[in-house]
Amino acid sequence: MGTGWRGSAGLGLQVLICSSLLLNAVLFAHHFLGVSPPPAERLGVGVGDGLSWALQAAREAEAVAAVDCSGHGSVFLDGVTGEDGKPGCECNTCFSGPDCSVRTPNCTADADSGNPLFLEPYWRRHAAASAVVFSGWHRLSYTTTDLFQSVELVRHIRQLHRAVGNAVVDDKHVVLATGSMQLINALVYALSPEGNAASPPASVVATVPYYPAYKSQTVMFDGREYRWDGTTAAWANNGSRNPTRDFIEFVTSPNNPDTSLCKPVLAGSSAIVDHAYYWPHLTHIPAPADEDVMLFTTSKLSGHAGSRFGWALVRHENVAKRANDYMQQSTMGASRDTQLRILKILKVILANLRSKEDIFAFGYAVMRSRWRRLNAVVSRSTRISLQKMRPQYCTYFKRTKEPSPAYAWVKCEWEEDVDCSQTLLAAGIISRSGISNEAGGRYTRVSLLKTDDDFDVLLERITEFVDAEKRSRAPAGSSSM
Repeated sequence: MGTGWRGSAGLGLQVLICSSLLLNAVLFAHHFLGVSPPPAERLGVGVGDGLSWALQAAREAEAVAAVDCSGHGSVFLDGVTGEDGKPGCECNTCFSGPDCSVRTPNCTADADSGNPLFLEPYWRRHAAASAVVFSGWHRLSYTTTDLFQSVELVRHIRQLHRAVGNAVVDDKHVVLATGSMQLINALVYALSPEGNAASPPASVVATVPYYPAYKSQTVMFDGREYRWDGTTAAWANNGSRNPTRDFIEFVTSPNNPDTSLCKPVLAGSSAIVDHAYYWPHLTHIPAPADEDVMLFTTSKLSGHAGSRFGWALVRHENVAKRANDYMQQSTMGASRDTQLRILKILKVILANLRSKEDIFAFGYAVMRSRWRRLNAVVSRSTRISLQKMRPQYCTYFKRTKEPSPAYAWVKCEWEEDVDCSQTLLAAGIISRSGISNEAGGRYTRVSLLKTDDDFDVLLERITEFVDAEKRSRAPAGSSSM
């Protein structure tokens, strides 16, 4: 017994001495040689489910998300700070106060912007799955896994199109950009003849009503290889049209502003087909799109307009190369931080397709309801009307779906209402005049994409407008009773 005890004690003493020497060596190295101890996560010793450096960022994000803005606003990490050093509530239109609880009476409905805030509730429901935390040293380099494009992100973009069935991707090159806005001029440049004296500039055209940025960007950049040459109507039946002339035709399908599915008008033109709204929550999908050049954006897919991310699917390698050259010369590609965030968003979307948490089912339910409610009110009016839409079969949902457009294309029917946007403005509704896309003052675009608060105010103003029309046209002596 005595010998065994002395042996155990001796062994314990040796372990204690070795541990002491090891600890002193670590402290000596840290103090005199500047060697940091290994990170806690490498040792498997973390704080809060293994988190160490990410913990503070997670706490900050959670704290901001938890602030109550009465359901009528949000707090953001980069918001304006108050006296307490913390960002405050940013209120939805027509709401104010420290917690956005004060409703502004007789507020004007702002239905001008295509801000896709109708999807914000979906991402609040998926806060954990969609959150992204990255280190301070994430992608410091100019380049990423494929020069300026994330290989994984491109793979997920292809996977999403295949799963949704809205575009053929197998024979296409993917070009990433800072929103589809950047791609407008990049693709005009890519499809234009190389500028020289022997090559006349390409004519850039679009069909009325078109997205105004097609014209404004082409005019602003004023390249020697291309020029804005008006609308397709001026050239479609033009007998003097030079058959060798290069035409670059912008086509938006579904169209912005009137939401109709469109095709190129000019035979032989190089078409840039903008499919920003060609997703199942905003239109029916009759078949996968398969044009030579197609544009897409996350703003209308997932609602992440502020991330400024878009992509093109391009069939021909030389066109894709010129578009990528444009990106490299202008911005050296889309932000690496943005690419990481969008990769996470696409993973969430893909994981929930055709389930009860499908973003397209969620978005469709919201937009269908808004169109139904708006249509029910406007159908009582003789002063204004909406575009005619009917249910259509959708290959994604595998059934006939009701209309769920992003915009109401409003026409003023009374002779005296020559400027429809001003007619609605007088009724407390800000819209986007058809003059900007050459459709004329009789038309104006009303956005249905914003928050529930925005839509509720819009519906109130439209209802008041129609009710006032009924009262003004009521026979003398009649009563609403």
